[in-house]
Amino acid sequence: MLSIGGHPEGIAAGRRDDRWWPEVVATAVVLTLFVIYSTWAALQGNHYYAAPYLSPFYSPVLFTDLSVLGAAPLSHSVFGAWPRWWPEFVPASPAFFILAFPGLFRFTCYYYRKAYYRSFTGSPPGCSLVPVAKRLRKYRGETGVLLFYNLHRYALYGALLFLPILWADAIAAFFRNDQIGVGVGSLVLVINATLLSGYTLGCHSFRHLIGGNRDSMSCGKQTPRFRMWKGSTWLNVFHARFAWFSLFWVAFSDIYVRLVSMGIIRDFNTWG
Repeated sequence: MLSIGGHPEGIAAGRRDDRWWPEVVATAVVLTLFVIYSTWAALQGNHYYAAPYLSPFYSPVLFTDLSVLGAAPLSHSVFGAWPRWWPEFVPASPAFFILAFPGLFRFTCYYYRKAYYRSFTGSPPGCSLVPVAKRLRKYRGETGVLLFYNLHRYALYGALLFLPILWADAIAAFFRNDQIGVGVGSLVLVINATLLSGYTLGCHSFRHLIGGNRDSMSCGKQTPRFRMWKGSTWLNVFHARFAWFSLFWVAFSDIYVRLVSMGIIRDFNTWG
């Protein structure tokens, strides 16, 4: 059925006859599964440490409860033992203190905004897919919550603070009982830090932070600032890939550490 102007009407109506919808559905499914799993993992508060591996969902560990299975030792805790003032009805999980910061960075990310708007709300979908009823509906994705989305540039600063912490965890994953070695978990955490670095340093806000306030850098091509901007620009080209790979791998890293801590799988390593 065609509306005034010749545009198709109806659910998912459009003039395209190719399989445009699998990507939209896959995006919705993956994001939903990640939110469900990360929320579940944060509520557990246990099995997030298997020496020398620390789950990125719980890093940095601000407080630790040694009575919990798979908890980080006091040496990994910034402020020591779990505080007595913590409400009993709230799960004692170190993840509660830190997950909001990387979560805010991803939620306000320019790429993810497009991804979840198109997959969950259908607004704004691809131009050739817009049903008239939806096209005429006022789009308020950028204006209705614009002030909230402007937090992305500030969430970037928090994400940048997490990168050296994650790299410190990755380096620590090569040492157990003061002995240097390597395990599968060591590689898992190195890959995790690498992907999250690529995602963060290729962020549009980071690229703008480095060179966006300059009218021209053509006269300073050999300056460190210009080289950083070029590097961020290269990463920005693959920003969508880094966004998805890092999302998958950070969840996989937590799953791997959790399974090793629970004794469900064995970590092959050189420590024996």
